Order: sequence, then structure tokens, then C-alpha cells
Amino acid sequence: MNLPERKISRRELLKLGGLAGLAGALRPTAWAAEEAMPAEPALPQVPRRVLGKTGEKIPILLMGMSLKLDQKFDPRLAEALRFGVYYYDNARGYANGTSETAMGNFMERVGDRKKFWITTKSPDHTPEGMERNLAESLRQLKTDYVDLFFMHALRDKKYLSAETAAAAAKLKKEGKIRYFGFSCHNENVAELMQEAAKLPWIDAIMFKYNFRDYGNKELNDAMDACHKANIGLIAMKTQGSAVSFEDRVAKFAGGKWNRHQAVLKAVWADVRIAAAVSQMDTLEKMKENIAAALDSSPLSAADQAALRRYADETAHLYCAGCQHICGQALPPGIQVGTTLRYLMYHDSYGYADEARQLFAELPAEARQWQHVDFTQAAALCPRRVDIAQHMRRAAEVLA
Repeated sequence: MNLPERKISRRELLKLGGLAGLAGALRPTAWAAEEAMPAEPALPQVPRRVLGKTGEKIPILLMGMSLKLDQKFDPRLAEALRFGVYYYDNARGYANGTSETAMGNFMERVGDRKKFWITTKSPDHTPEGMERNLAESLRQLKTDYVDLFFMHALRDKKYLSAETAAAAAKLKKEGKIRYFGFSCHNENVAELMQEAAKLPWIDAIMFKYNFRDYGNKELNDAMDACHKANIGLIAMKTQGSAVSFEDRVAKFAGGKWNRHQAVLKAVWADVRIAAAVSQMDTLEKMKENIAAALDSSPLSAADQAALRRYADETAHLYCAGCQHICGQALPPGIQVGTTLRYLMYHDSYGYADEARQLFAELPAEARQWQHVDFTQAAALCPRRVDIAQHMRRAAEVLA
């Protein structure tokens, strides 16, 4: 499904131009606790696409909820809703569970559950663990059901089993979930997607996909298989950020769009993708992303060339998470891909506390590499990432 042929008007751009200044007008003290959000004049709404076999239309831009949110009222949640970004991507572990409580409080304030599409995820992939985590999520979210329930960060395809299918069917029958699927971002994304394409009970998949992956034949074949099976595909980690900004990184030199907008536009140009999730931690980022979504014009040839050039110039700073390759030359337990992803959270995203917490939760053997020689691992890396340098950096800032 292509983006609607609709150009954003000057009037709409002016409305978006004032988006960042709306935070003050949406202070939690503006209404009493029992009041719902007031009605507003019509605003431009982010376009929607059908999410595979669900038949449901969702916005092409989704609100990533791995954020520290105001528990009483967070203006970022309100701004997303006002412009039609009503899909909120939660998970049990986000912000130690506080993202779900903030979401629940916000839905209660709005007063109409049907205005929202709520996704949450279970880190435990066993039937019992999923049911237990879902029960806690529903309590935190103050709702009887979620629209989409994911196995979070799936890595082992053994969970794509008859037992999991039965558990998903049970939760659907009980009215606790509407649709079921999984998220994935490790080295075996393509393998998991190919397996899912054979299964009629997988409704949607959220997977790592960005401008650095466009030439990946294995991933593209898996996406084709899922698209043919009518599985809804949602892109995450679309920014393809460098491992660390400690060294000077080449700048994206585009035209109409900045890099963050351009990479989203590139993802939306793929008709196999229903939507892209974005962790919009500031109102300014939200304004930029919404503006890019509302403008249906494609990336110019100059912007496409700039994106390819940027990918080439920063390839050596991007860890693709292919631990199965570099790990052949490392002691068991060392998790290069995961560690460098947390370093990216720290350096590129600015989420220092979250990065350190996630790192602390790794097994002890994954945090002890002081005497490990990464020379051979770096030689195996397809992108020639300086693994030793970045792992030293991770030891300095994450430990």
C-alpha cells in the first residue's frame, strides 16, 4: 500500500511548526485528574497502512515507549495522539515497567480506550511466562486487552512452536489480546522471519530494518516471504546509528530532509513495511517525524545518494549484531553485538542510565573481557568495526 498522494499544506506546516511549543499548554495541571482531554480543531493526521492479515490500519509512524515518562501526564503522549500517532509500542521492561504505568494513566485521562492501539511484549517466551507477563502489563496499562502482543526480542526459533500457537490462541479467545507476533533484532532475524512465514498464527513481526540493510539479500528474501504470507511488518531501529560518537562521524548532507527524517522516508518507501516505530524522546523529534510522515513526496535522488554515501562512510562504525561471525574468535559468553548496542544507547542516543542498567543485567561472563584479544574477531567483522576500541569504550562508560 503506497502513501496517500497528499501534499502537506502551508497551513498544516504552520501547525506543525508550533508543535514544540505546545508542551507548556499541556501541563498536567491544566485539567483536574477526572477530566478527559478537551476536544480540538481538526489537525492533519499521519497516514495509515494495513498491518498484514490483521486487516487493521495503523499509522505509518509509531510511538516507541522505551522512555522515562511523566507518570501523571506526559505531553509527548498527548502530542502523538493529536496527530494520529495513536499506536504506542510498550514492553514489560521499558523504563523498569514505568512506561506501562504512564501509558495506563494517560489512557485513563483520555477516557476512551478505543482511541489507542496498544502493543506490549513479554521477555519470557514460555506459555506460562507470557501469560504471567501479560497479566502484569494489563494491570499496569489499566486495560482489559492489548491490540498486539509480542514475544520480545525473540532469538530462539524453538518458541515458534505448537505450544506457543496454542497459548496465543488461548489469550485471543479470552479477549486479552487481539493479535500476536514477535520482535527480533539479533543476528538470526532473517531465519526467524522465514520460519514465521510458514506459520498461519503469526500476525505481525517487528524487526530491525534500516537504510544499511537494503542490499541484504537474505533479509530481503525473508521480508518477501512474510509479505507473501500477509504478515504485518513493522520496522524498528530505523536510524542505523553508529556504535559510538566518540570519534568524528561523517555528517549526513541531504537536501529537504535531515538524516532522521530521510531514513524514515526511505523505510516508508518500502511497500512491504506497514509502519516504523520511533523513540521520539523530545517534542522536536516528534515534530520532525510527523512532518516527514505527512509529506507524501518521495526522497529526492540527491537525498537517496546522500543516504547511500552516509551509509558507506559510517559502515565501520556500525555493528550489525552478527555475533555468530565475530563470536567464532571469542571466548564463550562474550556478547559483542549486545554490548555495542548498549554503547550506542549511551553515546548515540544519550540514554546513559538505561544503557548502564541493561549492561549490568548481562551475565557475569558477558561483562568480563579485560584480557580478551579482539584482533581475530575484528578481522572476521564484515564491516571492519574496530571491536577492541569500542569494547574498551564500553568498559569505561557502562561498567
